[in-house]
Parts: sequence; structure tokens; C-alpha cells
Amino acid sequence: MGSPEDTTSTSESEKNRLSVEIADPEKQPVPVEETVPPPYSVFTTWQKRMLALGAASTAFFSPISAQIYLPALTQLSDELDVSSTQINLTITTYMIFQGITPMFLGSLADSGGRRPAYIICFVIYIGANIGLALAPSYGAILGLRCLQSAGSSTTVALCMAVVADVITSAERGQYVGFTVVPVVLAPALGPIIGGALAQTLGWRSIFWFLTIMAGVTVVLIFMFLPETCRHIVGDGSIYPPPLYRSGWQILTSHRNKGRKAPPAENSFKFKPPNVLGSLLMLLEKETGLLLSTSSLIFAGFYCIASAMPTLFKNSYGYDEITVGLMYLPLAFGSILAAMIVGPGINWNYKRHCEKLGIPLDRSRQQDLSGFPIERVRLEIGLPLLGVSGLSLIGWGWAMNYVVHVSVPCILSCLMGMGMIGFNNTSNTLLVDIHPGKAGTATAANNFTRCLVGAGASAAIVPLINAIGVGWTFTMLGLIYGACALPLMLIMVKGIAWRAEKKAKEERKQKKKEEASQ
Repeated sequence: MGSPEDTTSTSESEKNRLSVEIADPEKQPVPVEETVPPPYSVFTTWQKRMLALGAASTAFFSPISAQIYLPALTQLSDELDVSSTQINLTITTYMIFQGITPMFLGSLADSGGRRPAYIICFVIYIGANIGLALAPSYGAILGLRCLQSAGSSTTVALCMAVVADVITSAERGQYVGFTVVPVVLAPALGPIIGGALAQTLGWRSIFWFLTIMAGVTVVLIFMFLPETCRHIVGDGSIYPPPLYRSGWQILTSHRNKGRKAPPAENSFKFKPPNVLGSLLMLLEKETGLLLSTSSLIFAGFYCIASAMPTLFKNSYGYDEITVGLMYLPLAFGSILAAMIVGPGINWNYKRHCEKLGIPLDRSRQQDLSGFPIERVRLEIGLPLLGVSGLSLIGWGWAMNYVVHVSVPCILSCLMGMGMIGFNNTSNTLLVDIHPGKAGTATAANNFTRCLVGAGASAAIVPLINAIGVGWTFTMLGLIYGACALPLMLIMVKGIAWRAEKKAKEERKQKKKEEASQ
């Protein structure tokens, strides 16, 4: 008969289990499982990078479709025999649908999956581009531009949603940086590509070009993009239902026979998109302040992008192609932001964990209910806001005095780095405080940006004509400074506001359960 020590010994296969002895005559050990949360995602680092890169490439279609079209406006006006004002309406309507549509499909993606939303978007987008390439009249172009915007605009929200599905808060900063790059590269590349196509092959070739690009992308999505929505596949270990499988998963289905099937209670049940979900977020204390300030800050990008063609043409005498090249420093700054700011956001997260004595495991999602995530993100964002505001003021006066072109180029690079860097931190924070609703939250963000951006784009040139370029951008820089105040309030009150919101949601859920009994 073995000794008591043999009874309590732990084998190699049970290293991750604890046992405690109960004081009774038989001295039987009672096993107690360690409560270590499972990894947030089963995807490897390489797979997560590819998912983020693929999602970011799809987000390129919304801004590129707006910008690539601009060099062809004169051709369209002449060929269709309509005024410039009428042609400009196709830009305005595009921006309106760019803000509204994601509220439908963003909510659908949160409840019904990313792949269906992606495929719906690209089917609409490809159909609209084919129609635009064959459009016989101004009315057809106006209507199809709305449809084109409806198809492409939700890709930005879907991009953020995919990143939120597979990336934890501890490492999210670096990945979110890549999602913003397409938004800033589009103004640099769009006019150059569009101008070259319109000049050599005519304006219709622009839409055939977009059709081909979108066709290749939707094939890649259908074949290789896995479903990442956590309501359907959890951490990625649950094998999705047949309609949610990629072409690659279907072809290799024999390898997945041992993978978990979704339990009956988690089977997908269609829920109509909650359009009010995005709008209601604007009424929340923390989210409303964050969205309003970040939209005002991003409006600076619309202002400088809209003012560049007129200012560089009138002040420096540049042609359309050279003006298009002037967007490259802005794009370069945004790439720098993606490379530098993302790791900085992750470093600050790690620093606060060490300060609070919280063990950091990047593979597992941490409970943020009592964690100062607002301070973690905005400690990086506020200095970047200062850089972008000062650069904006400097750029305005450099253009006012027509200094050497290298000066506005350097300042626009700094502004791009600061503004897009701040945008990275605000986007990351927005996803952090809305777990499980990344698509809806990003749709709300997109709505406010498009609304404010449309107004800023329309107002910037008349404002420059009224008070001058230097004072116009000085005023914008001061608005940036004023935006720091609500952001500091978010840093101080964020945890309390989130706790208040959570308690309210729990009371609402409790009442619903009591009513159903």
C-alpha cells in the first residue's frame, strides 16, 4: 500500500492543475482547475498580420473611389453637357451615402458575420462600377455613384471589425495603424491613377479599372478570408456553418473533421441591422465626446486635401499631376504613424500593466472594466494632436507667404504623422470600449467624420478667400487645441462612465428577462 505522500504527488501531465487536501479520515485530494482564460484567438501572429493586411486592403476601395474620380470631372462635364455644379453633386451624394450605409451593414456584420457583409458590399460595388462605365446620362451617373458609395463605404468598418475579432487590446494599437493607411494613401494615389487613365483611355476606363480591382479582391475574399465574427466562430476554433466557410475551408474540409461545430445555442439567427445602434452611441457620454472630437480633428485632413489643388495651382503654378504629387508627404507621414505610433500604443499599455501590477499576456483579452484604457490610449494621442495642430498652423502660413515648396511638404508630413497617429489611438480606444460591437462603433465614427468632413470640404475654400489661408489654418489649429479639453475629461471620467453604462445595460437586461418569465 502506498504512502500518503504518493497520494498527493502530481504527475507531469497534471502540471496545470492544483490539488488541495480536505481534512477528513481518507485524506482525498480535491482537484481545483486553474482559472486561466483561453487565448483570445487561435490564429498565429503571421495569420493575424495577413488578416489585418487583407482587411486594410479592402478598406482602400472607399477612399480611392472618391479620389480617383476627381481628375475626370471636366471630361464628364463636357461629354454630358452639364455644369460643374451638377457634376460636383456626384461628390456630395457619394459622401452622404459614405456616412449612412455603414450604419446598416456595420450592424449586420456584428450580428450576422463579416464574410456575408463583405460579399454584399463587393457585389453592390462591382455592379455600380459596371453601370458607371456604361452610364449614358448624368442622372445614371448620379444614382450609380450613390450605389458605388453604398458598396464601398462599409469596408472601412469591416476592416476594424476583423482586427477587433482577432487582436487583443494589448497588441491592437500596432494593427489598427495599418487600417488607417489606405484612407490617407487614397488622396495621394487616386488623382494620379485617375488622371493617367482619364487622359489616356477616357473617364470610363476609371470605372473599368475599379471593377477589375474589386473583382480580384472579391475572389480572394471568397477563397481565403475566414469568418472571424466571434458570435459565430468564437476564438476561431469553432468550424463555421457551411454558408460561412471560405473556398479554402471547403476544399480542405476533410482536415477539419475534428474541429468543434457550433453548438445549437450559438447557431446563427438573423437579426435585422440595428440602424439606431450607431446613432445611439453618439448619445453616450464617453463615445459621444470621443466621436465629436475625433471627427473635428479628422476634418483637418479634409480641409488640407480639399485646399491643396487650388493653393498649389494658384500659388506655385503646378499642373494637376504635380499637385497630385504634393499629397505624397501627407501619405508618407501616415505610414510613419503606422510604423511608430502603433508600437508606442502597445508599449504604453504594457507600462500601465506593470504600474498596476497586472500580468500581461498579449494572447488573452484582459477585462478592461477597471483598467484606465482611456488614459493608456490618450497619453499617446494628445501629444500627437499637438504636433498635428502646430503643423497645420505652420502649413497655412507657409502657403500664405509662398515659401520654398519643401517647407509645406515637411509640415504636411508632420501633420499627417500627428493626425493619423491620433486617429490610430482614437480608433483603438473606440474599439476597446465597445467589445463585440466594433462594426457598429466604426460605422458611428464613419458617420460623424463624413458629416463633418463634407461640411469642412465645402467651407474651406470660401473661408480661405474670406480671411486668408494663414488665418484659416490658424483657426483650425486652435480648434485642435480646444479638442484636447474633452479628451482630458475622457481620461479622467472614462472608467466611471463605462461602469455607469454597464450597470444600466445590466438593469435593462434583467428587466427584459423578468418580463419574459
